[in-house]
Amino acid sequence: MDFRMNTYGRDLELFASRNIGVLELIGKDGQGRVLLVPAYQGRVMTSTADGPEGRSFGWINHKAVAEGFVNPQFNPFGGEERFWIGPEGGPFSWYFKPGDEQIFANWDVPAFIDSEPFEVESATPGEAIFTKETTLTNASGVEFRIGVRREVTLLDREAIRKSLGISLPEGVSAVAYSTANTLFNLGSTPWTKETGMPSVWLLGMYPPTPTTTVFIPFNKDCTGKPVNDEYFGKVPSDRLVVGDGMVYFRIDGAYRAKIGLPAGSARDLCGSYDSEAGVLNILKYTVPEGPADYVNGQWGPQDDPFCGDVINSYNDGPTETGELMGPFYEIETSSPGAALAPGASLTHTQITFHLEGAPSALAPIFKTVFGAKLEEIGKVFLDS
Repeated sequence: MDFRMNTYGRDLELFASRNIGVLELIGKDGQGRVLLVPAYQGRVMTSTADGPEGRSFGWINHKAVAEGFVNPQFNPFGGEERFWIGPEGGPFSWYFKPGDEQIFANWDVPAFIDSEPFEVESATPGEAIFTKETTLTNASGVEFRIGVRREVTLLDREAIRKSLGISLPEGVSAVAYSTANTLFNLGSTPWTKETGMPSVWLLGMYPPTPTTTVFIPFNKDCTGKPVNDEYFGKVPSDRLVVGDGMVYFRIDGAYRAKIGLPAGSARDLCGSYDSEAGVLNILKYTVPEGPADYVNGQWGPQDDPFCGDVINSYNDGPTETGELMGPFYEIETSSPGAALAPGASLTHTQITFHLEGAPSALAPIFKTVFGAKLEEIGKVFLDS
């Protein structure tokens, strides 16, 4: 079949044309589908609510997939949820060798989350489980033996209703899946703040549009700044608005910027909305109650390696040299650092919901889940 651009079927055919093995989670009606690639660490490449001819929600780098594993530093295949570990920078980074200056030329993604496959423990039309064991050394020279278990489960409409506390009206197409991502300490010594601690880091890549806005609720009673907006220089006000308990981030793939919400500010929900396409994406993830140590991903020397963000969002755009990686945008969530005794484990769970329909049908869902008006999101950056 000759599928249109940006359809699930076209993305599925890409992997078939390259002889890359995939697993599909498929709902009973055949419409809700999730595309997984074991060779890419059990990554969710994309999903759809309307079968092979439906919209493909994830961003996939077709050129990189066609070329295969050609970059020893990092292979940017894309995908709407990939498993990584934090921190990216600082004294306990997994992406820089001990003693190396933390600059892009020295940045090296560990092979186990880039070019090595995860093992398929089991697979059914509704669930797939992946596992991996590895040994890594952080930037402080400490060796870790790490086990990973990643469980991906397709949710039906009843499970969506229970998770969000809403009923899906007629005319709203939906697909949702949960991932339970577990780290195991397979070594003989504990993981502590003195040795460094890995964290689960989930990165989702999506196609940007001029009418897409990321929205992130925050705790209004938090101390300090509710949002970190200086990753690549301060984000201008025509791209970032901090409202009454909600952060709005403009997503168009035309300006490189990143934001994050730290512990104390972040809640357990966020999402994005394309007002023109009528697509509402919701992420729900585990945030532990009480104080927690989140790893700091900033490159280079750090005053505090455990003052990191719970959630991040990135809008792609031209770099200083004019190069463009995508364009795409990202929503990322993280677990706290895993302070684990030998044999212990930590699990970070995330549920991704994609809802597609008329604004009038999506608005009550948004009001119930977020306590806000959906139509206001489309207006935030209307005049900028």
